[in-house]
Amino acid sequence: MAIYVKENISNRVYFTIFLVSCSVLMFEISLTRLFSIYLWYHFAFMVISIAMLGIGAAGTMLALFPNRFCSASNIGAYAMFAGVSLILCYIVSNHIPFDPVKFSWDHSQVFYLALYCLILSIPFFFSGLLIATAFLLYSNRSNLIYGSDLLGAGTGSLAVLILLNIIAPEHTVTAASLLCFTGALATCKSKFKALSLLLLIINLSVIVIHPDIMKVRMSPYKRLPVYLNFPGAEHLKTLYSSYSQIDLFRSPAVRYAPGLSLNYPDPLPEQIGLAIDGDRIDVTTDAHDRSGLRFLEFLPSAAVYQTGKINNVLVLDPKGGLHVLMAEYYGAKNIHKVESNPMVIKAVRDNYNEFSGKIYQNNTWTGYGRNFLRTREKGAYDLIDLSMTGASVSAVFGISEDYRLTVDAFNQYLNALKKNGIISISLYLIPPPRIEFKILATIATVFEQAGVTDPVLRLFAIRSWDSMTVLIKNSPFTMEEIERLKDFASKKRFDLVYYPGIKEEEANRYVKLSSDEYFNGFKNIITPETRSSYVSNYLFDIGPVYDSNPFFHYYLKLINIKAIYEIMGRNFLYFLEEGYLLPVIFVIVFILSALITILPVLFRWTTSELFKRFAQFKLLRPVLLYFAMLGLGFMFVEVTMIQKTILLLENPLYSVATVVTAILVSSGIGGITSSKSSRLSSSFSLLALSTIIVVYSFIQPVLSASLLSLELIPRMIIWFIMLLPLGFFMGIPFPTGMKILGEQCQTLIPWAWAINGCMSVLAPILTIIIALVTGFQIILWLSALTYLLAFFSLKDLRK
Repeated sequence: MAIYVKENISNRVYFTIFLVSCSVLMFEISLTRLFSIYLWYHFAFMVISIAMLGIGAAGTMLALFPNRFCSASNIGAYAMFAGVSLILCYIVSNHIPFDPVKFSWDHSQVFYLALYCLILSIPFFFSGLLIATAFLLYSNRSNLIYGSDLLGAGTGSLAVLILLNIIAPEHTVTAASLLCFTGALATCKSKFKALSLLLLIINLSVIVIHPDIMKVRMSPYKRLPVYLNFPGAEHLKTLYSSYSQIDLFRSPAVRYAPGLSLNYPDPLPEQIGLAIDGDRIDVTTDAHDRSGLRFLEFLPSAAVYQTGKINNVLVLDPKGGLHVLMAEYYGAKNIHKVESNPMVIKAVRDNYNEFSGKIYQNNTWTGYGRNFLRTREKGAYDLIDLSMTGASVSAVFGISEDYRLTVDAFNQYLNALKKNGIISISLYLIPPPRIEFKILATIATVFEQAGVTDPVLRLFAIRSWDSMTVLIKNSPFTMEEIERLKDFASKKRFDLVYYPGIKEEEANRYVKLSSDEYFNGFKNIITPETRSSYVSNYLFDIGPVYDSNPFFHYYLKLINIKAIYEIMGRNFLYFLEEGYLLPVIFVIVFILSALITILPVLFRWTTSELFKRFAQFKLLRPVLLYFAMLGLGFMFVEVTMIQKTILLLENPLYSVATVVTAILVSSGIGGITSSKSSRLSSSFSLLALSTIIVVYSFIQPVLSASLLSLELIPRMIIWFIMLLPLGFFMGIPFPTGMKILGEQCQTLIPWAWAINGCMSVLAPILTIIIALVTGFQIILWLSALTYLLAFFSLKDLRK
C-alpha cells in the first residue's frame, strides 16, 4: 500500500505538535510526583515505561491500520483526545483499587497494576498517534516535526517544574490538558474545533466547581493515613513543592524519641508531625520548656556528647530538628544545619518557628551536606551528626540513589572533622542487619584508603531496643572517652555493640538477642584480616558503594535470593519494598515491547506485497537495528545524565528538569538544523556523537566537582549549557532515518516509530540494572556503542 505524502504542511501542525509534546511531558513528570504521594517513590520509575509503551503502541496501531488512522484531518482530533484522556485517565486511575501492599494476599492486584498502566498509557498513545501520523504524512519534513516535538517536550519539562512549586501536582494535569485542547483548536476542523472548545470549558468548570474530583487518593497503608486514623488526630496543613508534599498534623501516635531508654519515666513534650509524601514521618518538638527536653539525655544519639565538650556541630538532614535541639541542649556554641529538602525548613520556620525554639532561624542551609562542606575549611567541626531515623521505622527503596553514604561522601566528612572530631550516625534496627554493616564496611574502606592502620581503635557503637548509634572518630578513642561511653550505656541500659577491646560477654546484656549478629558483624568488618571474607560471604550485599553507583540501599545478592526469601519469612512484600522487582518488571516490559514490535509483522506484513518490498529494499534488518539503537542510546544518555546530575543540583526534580530540557531543546534544534545541512544529516553525525559521549563520560565528574563551589542557579545554567552540544547531535539521527524511510519504504515509518518507542521503554530499567553492578560511566560507554552500531546501520539504510 502506498500512502500519499503531502508536500505542504501547515505551521499550525508544528504548533499542535509542540503543545501536545509539551503537555504529555508535563503529565509524565507530574505522574512521578503523584506516584510518590499516593503510592511510593519507587513506583515513579514506571512512568517512563508507561509513557513509552503508549507511544510505541501508537506506532503499531498505525502500522496495522494506516488507512483508518493516518489522515491529516486526524491530527487535531488526536490532540483533542489526548487532552480528554489526560483528565479522565488520571481520575479513573485515582480510583483503581491498586495498592502494592496488598500483593502478599490479594492476587487481583496484578490485574489492577496492569489496568493502572494501561489506563495511564492512553494519553501517550494519542500523542504518539499524532506525531507518528505527522511523520508518515510529511516524512520529507521529518526534521521540523522532530524539532517541534522535542522543543515542546523540553519546554514542558521546565514548565512543570515551575508549576509544581506553585500548585498541587494534580492541578498540573489540568494545565497539561489545556495545552492539548489549545493544540486541537489550532488544527481541528469546525465540528471538532467547537467540541474542543466545549471540552476545554467543561474541564475548567469542573475543576472550579468540584475540585475534589482531582484530589489525590493516598494509599491507606501509607503512614500519614495510619497516624490520622488515631482518635484525636488532626490534619493541619499541606504544603507543595517540586521536591515533595509535606503534611503537618497532630496525632497521639506521634511519639518521636528513637531508642528512648526504658529508664525514662516521664511523658514526652508535644510534637507536631511532618509527613513527607505521606510516608516519611518526622516531627518538630516543643522547645519552650527546657525541662521537658530532659528525654534527650536518654537517647542513644546522646552518646557522642559524653566524650567531652563539643562546640562546633554540623547536623546533616535534621528534618524536624530533634538533633539540633540535642546539640543546643548540650551547649554546642556553633550549630550548622544543612537540610536536603528545603520544604522541611520552610514548613518548620514558617509555621512553628516559636514552637520549635527557632532552631532554623540562623546558620541554616538547604542542599546536600557534602556539597556544603566544600565551602567550609578543612577540619572545621567537632561533630558531624548524620541521622537516618524518622518518626517511623522504614527501609529505603533499594534502587534509590543516596549520595550521603558513599565512600566519596565519608571521605569528605572525615576531612571536615577536627583532629579529634567524631561522626555520629543514628539509625533504626531493621533486621536482618544490613544497613549498619554496609555503613561500617564503607567506613573501613575510607580508613584503608586514607592509610589508617588502627581502625579498630576509632569505632564505638551501642544499640537500644529499636535503634543504634555508631561513632566514628578521626583519631583513636582515649581510655577516658571509652569509660564515659560505657558508663552512659550502662546507666541508660543500652547494649554495647563495639568498642576497642570489647569482650563478647559485655554485649547483648539488656535487650537480648538469640544470636548477637551485631557484635559478630562489627568485630569482623572493622578488623582488616577478616573483613573481606565476611563481606563476601554475608547473605546480603554489604560492600561499600561509590558515587559512580550510589545505590547504598541495594542489598540483594542474586545468588542468595532463595535464602533471602526464606529468611524474610517467605514474604513477597519484602522484595517489593526493597525494589527487587526491577528485573521482573524488566521482563514484563520486554515481553510487551516485543509484542508491540512484531505485531505489524504477524498481522500486516506477511503479505506477498510487503515481502517483495523487504526483498527489494533490504530494509527490515537495518531499520530494526537503527531505530532500536537510537532508542537505547538516547535514553541511556538521558537517564545517566539525570542520575549523575542529582549530586550537582541537590534535587532529583531539578536534575530531571535541567537535563531533560537541555537535551530535548538542543536535540530539537539539532533536528531542525540538520534539514539544512547535508553534512549534519550524514553518517558523520553519529560518529561525532559517539565520540562526544565518550568525552563527556570523562569530563562530567571533573566538571561537576568544579561547579560545586558555585550557587545552585549558576550551577544549573552552566550545566544546561554544557549539555547543549551533546543534545544537538542526539537530535539528528532520528529524523534523518525517518526521512530516508519516507523516500524508500514509507510503510515502515510506523514500525520504526514503534521500535524506537519500545527500546526507549526498556532503556531506563536496563540503565539502573546495569548501573547497580558497573556504575554509570559504563552506561555512557554503552550508549556510545549503540550510536556506533547505528552508524553502520545507517549505511545499510541508505543503500
